[in-house]
Amino acid sequence: MNFLAHIYLSFGDDEITIGNFIADSIRGNKYKHLPDRIQKGILLHREIDTYTDSHPIAKTSSKRLHNNYSHYSRVIVDIFYDHFLAKNWKQYSDTPLELYVDNFYDLLKDNITILPDNTKRMIPYMISDNWLLNYAKMDGISRVLSGMNRRTNNKSKMNYAILDLEKDYDAFEGEFTSFFKELEAFSKQKYISICEY
Repeated sequence: MNFLAHIYLSFGDDEITIGNFIADSIRGNKYKHLPDRIQKGILLHREIDTYTDSHPIAKTSSKRLHNNYSHYSRVIVDIFYDHFLAKNWKQYSDTPLELYVDNFYDLLKDNITILPDNTKRMIPYMISDNWLLNYAKMDGISRVLSGMNRRTNNKSKMNYAILDLEKDYDAFEGEFTSFFKELEAFSKQKYISICEY
């Protein structure tokens, strides 16, 4: 899953949210210096990713893209799924998305000193372009995919994946809706087992 889903699947727990958000910037066990609950957020993130990568519905979405994007197809699906979460946000939260992401950006600013360096470098761009809010729009997703393509030195061709999203929009959305219900239940169980003890 991508940023918005990991934030949402932290269940309003600030330290868990930070850990869940920064986990992709942490290699191996290089997180032992961080506060305990941030460490637990990193572990929760990894459980969510493992579950997602092995889930048959997520695999179905990924397979639809594989011929064009090879191993990048999983990353693209994560971005597509964040789009559907943002677009249908009212089904998942009573807090308006704009307020929700503003509160998250404030959380990052309040904890900037403990964030990994590459996360610190990313945050100004994330906030100024309001990535999380703009996930709800097709042009926002198109910009994310173009940015990801640039990071691969244009090898991934991920910028073209917006065309795949447009072509198979209903199929991807149906897969997201079915999958996310299961992912949310799984993540809540893992949150309780990892983070509440």
